[in-house]
Amino acid sequence: MKHKLPALTDLMQTSMLIYRYQELFPISEEADIPIFVEITSGWHVARSSQLTASTPTDLALPPWEKTSVIPADLPLPRAISLLREYSYLLIANEQAKPVGYLDRSRALQAIFQSYEVLEAYFETMIKTMDASISVIDEEARVMVWTEGAERIFSLKRKDIIGRPITDFFPLEMLETIQSLKSGHSLYRHQHQPRQDLVVLINTNPIYLHEKIIGAVAAETDITSQVRLNQELLNANKKVNHLEQEMAKLSPSPDPFGQIKGTSHAIRQVKTMIQKLGATQATVLILGESGVGKELFAKAVHDVREDAHAQFVAINCGAISPTLFESELFGYKKGAFSGADQKGKKGMIELARGGTLFLDEVGEMPLDMQVKLLRVLQEKKYYPVGGTKQIEADFRVVAATNKNLEEMVKEGKFREDLYYRLNVVTLKIPPLRERIEDTIELAHFFLYEFSLRYNRPVHAISQNVMQNLLQYDWPGNIRELRNAIERLVVFATDGIIKEEDLPYSLQGQPKTSPIELPDNLISLQQELEAHERRVILRAIELENGNKQAAAKRLGISRATLYNKLNK
Repeated sequence: MKHKLPALTDLMQTSMLIYRYQELFPISEEADIPIFVEITSGWHVARSSQLTASTPTDLALPPWEKTSVIPADLPLPRAISLLREYSYLLIANEQAKPVGYLDRSRALQAIFQSYEVLEAYFETMIKTMDASISVIDEEARVMVWTEGAERIFSLKRKDIIGRPITDFFPLEMLETIQSLKSGHSLYRHQHQPRQDLVVLINTNPIYLHEKIIGAVAAETDITSQVRLNQELLNANKKVNHLEQEMAKLSPSPDPFGQIKGTSHAIRQVKTMIQKLGATQATVLILGESGVGKELFAKAVHDVREDAHAQFVAINCGAISPTLFESELFGYKKGAFSGADQKGKKGMIELARGGTLFLDEVGEMPLDMQVKLLRVLQEKKYYPVGGTKQIEADFRVVAATNKNLEEMVKEGKFREDLYYRLNVVTLKIPPLRERIEDTIELAHFFLYEFSLRYNRPVHAISQNVMQNLLQYDWPGNIRELRNAIERLVVFATDGIIKEEDLPYSLQGQPKTSPIELPDNLISLQQELEAHERRVILRAIELENGNKQAAAKRLGISRATLYNKLNK
């Protein structure tokens, strides 16, 4: 490669004469070559054309000059540093036998030729680049300013070259200055060097002998993309708002629309809920806090009730025991001090013809458990302060994160109510048991909060997603939702960063050892088997639509068909 310095042996010349000091050496009348003479104090050299019969035999006098012996494998830069002191360097092999020499003029010529080639490459590369490239020296003076930089910043090369870059841009908006001062680098960082300009910037400091001597920046103008992106985000926000309003007027035909995930565990729960469509059975939903039990309760309601049926939720742990009865059964006017003079309908009455969702049913007071059991059995109740029984017409879905069987044994929950509620049990798996759903959930929440906070964040990086997938999520989907909200809040430049993850996710991630079968086959066969499973899974997720499956896999339809045939 001509732009690189050659090896020492490539520049070595061998036309020379070697003598010992005591030897008589003839005066050459042929070509002008160097003559090296060794004495006790070292080697000396003179050119044959300089020697005459009257040349002093004292090697300390002109035209003799001192030289040094270097090994043949010495790097050329080290040899060049020695040429500052010596005009010639004698080159020796591994046996310390002189095999050639290097002189100043030959080295200078080689360096200049390499520089010329390197400069030609550099100038052509700079002219060919379409992107904006700028380089500053240690004094922040502009050394390189490409045509791309001229287009983006509307500054001609002749006007800025050699001048401090701070004369043209505010100091706080110059990322190259930060690289020059601190040595930090950026990659695809969204940056705003001017109020009307947004770019993606890469910066790097330039080092020479471990000292920063300048900085380089490469920038791509994305102002129009950001503007279009903002307009698209605003349009999406309006569409999303309209969709929500339409959903209120005409409920979604899909009862599982709000339940995200395609894992086997979630599909099993959905299948069980579908089977409840023609029943009025009481449903008990079990699951840890944060798994979204109310969403599944709503899905049960949507599967078996008509579009106008009411879904009324009551949190049994959030109501004072003294007010629980009036909240559940309602009251007549004047039933107690401070009561509304018009009376009030209870949750059971509000849920008439629909579903009453008893969230955190394990927190229900014992005395209320008796009264609820009576309503479930007789389908009648008295409002507080009332004397006339009211017919109860509602279906019950209860949910809890507690172990009701243990509470029954401890006398904290009525056994008869437990069996009344526990007709159909749905166990909602925690997020750690369906970790593959994290990807879909994270993108769903990302879209939600991007619209809410008007932040055009479009994707989650592989590193951040890896952190999300390796976390246990003790707070389940609620914790994931909060984590994504935090990431969007801190993504002021539209980029989600790993350091913005919650502290709990920045710790040591869990590592699950990969379990391999004992009867391993060849690597190619293992890869083909895994590829087959992935393809079949993609087709299953797309309900047999091969074009959609190919799109999900990131391959063409023809490639998918070839692999299926194989």
